[in-house]
Amino acid sequence: MSQHQIELLMYTAPERIRAANERWISRILENLDVTRLCAEKLSLPELWLSPDLLLTQTCGYPLMTALRGKVRIIGRPRYEFSDASAGSHCSLILCRADDPRKTLVDFRNSRGVINSEDSNSGMNLLRQRLAPLQQGGRFFASVGISGGHRESLRWLREGRADLAAVDSVTYAYLAQHAPKEISGLRTVVRSAFSPTLPFITVASASDAQIEQLREVMNRSLAELTDVAQTLGLAEVLPASESDYQVLLDYQREAEALGYGRLR
Repeated sequence: MSQHQIELLMYTAPERIRAANERWISRILENLDVTRLCAEKLSLPELWLSPDLLLTQTCGYPLMTALRGKVRIIGRPRYEFSDASAGSHCSLILCRADDPRKTLVDFRNSRGVINSEDSNSGMNLLRQRLAPLQQGGRFFASVGISGGHRESLRWLREGRADLAAVDSVTYAYLAQHAPKEISGLRTVVRSAFSPTLPFITVASASDAQIEQLREVMNRSLAELTDVAQTLGLAEVLPASESDYQVLLDYQREAEALGYGRLR
């Protein structure tokens, strides 16, 4: 029996979501008749590029930058939430509910927070929205890096930042299962839409192996209807790099307006 790394680490909270993903992984392993290698000592970039990788999920922005040509796309999830459907999602650009500023331009010279500089939902989609509003290459008075969407939300709640962009799937999970984490916040505007976070495997995988993985992922999901319901995940759709080209288009739009770096 072969051994491979299978991890789903993009959506690990609240606990009910992490547990549902673990059940999905277990059924995928069972249906493929493979065993799971421990990957807990690997960083995300190390996992994404591991020669033992069978299945994981990454962000669309590193897929098209640091990982381009180094992994293969298995597919993209079709979540069904109010701000994520048909294989697409967006970011919700959030502030505190009691902030008197109403429109995005009102937040010029405020304090921004992003989860990381290579995040599509936390940085790239926010940059694309702010690019027409920036002045001299700057929109914010300062930009902090929180390390994660939930941390960015905490920064907002605690008054350490004024504006953040959070993935709409993350927001939907928190709204359902940990509403205190979004309490006291409101949406200023939604970002442009982009493809949902891709599932990937090693670059050496054949077309047949890609199709088999996607088929097993969908079959396993169909066998676990409660897991599918918890994850809001209807199916894994076929996907290719061309679907994610729009993320680089958003980057170029911002660069053309003199806003290549979110600041």
